[in-house]
Amino acid sequence: MGSGGGAGAGESAGRRIVVGVGGSLGSLAALHRAVGEARRTGAEVVAVLAWLPPGGEHGYRRSPCPPLLAAVREGAAGRLRTALEEAFAGAGAGVRLTSQLVRGEAGAALVATADRPDDLLVLGAGRGSWYRRSVARYCLRHAACPVLAVPRPALQRELESYHRRAVWHLRSEPAPRCGVGGAARLDR
Repeated sequence: MGSGGGAGAGESAGRRIVVGVGGSLGSLAALHRAVGEARRTGAEVVAVLAWLPPGGEHGYRRSPCPPLLAAVREGAAGRLRTALEEAFAGAGAGVRLTSQLVRGEAGAALVATADRPDDLLVLGAGRGSWYRRSVARYCLRHAACPVLAVPRPALQRELESYHRRAVWHLRSEPAPRCGVGGAARLDR
């Protein structure tokens, strides 16, 4: 996938901005930040989606199933296409953009792709699942290039706050009581 864009005056020939894409609001923010940096510097954006077989690599080695592997890979390719189309409303990024599916753990896949010292690795960061935090932590520890961790967008923080309040409210509600006291009788 690519979309044209002019090179900036200070472009270094092979400068790349590698960005993790997964479809979340955090990865969308990271993708938009990467594109903004590419517009400013003339770099190419490489959008990466990492994927694993069901059960991980160990599970797949124990029970390989090529048709299932092909379906999972195609599903990952579809998620990447959809994320890129939705990120730019089908209009294109306005910069040189390529996409890559990488089979492997997300952190290792991103670090392996952003393997040049003049690359920039951009990823969504901030509060979230243990998995997302561990990806950011892995990238910060192992990357051979600068890493830009983009904070969660305000909308994501608001949605998470709403979800926490809704869950707390549901947990604080007393459970309905059946067959005791004021419960309706069904045998009338």
